[in-house]
Amino acid sequence: MLTHTQVWTAIDTLAERHGLTASALAKKAGLDPTTFNKSKRKTADGRLRWPSTESVAKCLAATGATIEEFVKYISPNGDEPRRAIPLIGMAQAGTGGYFDDGGFPTGTGWDEIGFPAVGDEHAYALEIAGDSMMPLYRDGDIVVVSPSSATRRGDRVVVKTKKGEVLAKELKRVTGKIIELKSLNPEYPDRTVELENIDWMSRIVWSSQ
Repeated sequence: MLTHTQVWTAIDTLAERHGLTASALAKKAGLDPTTFNKSKRKTADGRLRWPSTESVAKCLAATGATIEEFVKYISPNGDEPRRAIPLIGMAQAGTGGYFDDGGFPTGTGWDEIGFPAVGDEHAYALEIAGDSMMPLYRDGDIVVVSPSSATRRGDRVVVKTKKGEVLAKELKRVTGKIIELKSLNPEYPDRTVELENIDWMSRIVWSSQ
C-alpha cells in the first residue's frame, strides 16, 4: 500500500534528480508553482492531500522521466538513504537571520529538499539565481554546501560578505589578509576580498549540474 509520505517523497526526489525544487518542478510542468508546497500537503484540519495523477503525468512529461523512474522513487528500498536538508534561495541567503556567525543554517524560513545522506549534518542547499555562475551553475540549479568541510585552493565555495553578498566562486588563493576568488562566468570579474570583510566561507560538495 502506498503512503502519503512515499508519494510526496517521490515528487521531491524527481524534482531533485532533475536539478529542480518542488516549486520549480510544478512550474516546469505547467502547474501553479505552489502546487507541491509542503504547506499544501495537508489541509488546515489535518487531512492529507495527495498529488493528482494528472499532475504526476505532467511532471513526468516535463522532465522526460519514465513511470518506472517515478515508481523507483516511491519504493522505500529503491533508492539510496536520504534525509531532508534545509534549502534557501541565494538572494534570501544574503539577508539576515538564516545563518549563525560560523555559516551554519539557523532560524526559520527555510524550505527542505531530499538528499542522499552526507557526512556533514549541518549541510544545506542553495538555489542558484541569475547567470553570474554560468556555465557551471544555471538559474534554478541546486548546490549543496557543507559548512563543516575544510576548504582548499581549487574548491568551489560559497562566501558571504559582511555587506550581505553571497558569492559562489572558485577559491583561488588565501593569505593572511585576503581571499582571492575566481569567477565561474568569464563575463564576470574575479574578486579579491579582505578577510575582515568576510562573514564565512563554505565548500560546495554537490551540484545538480
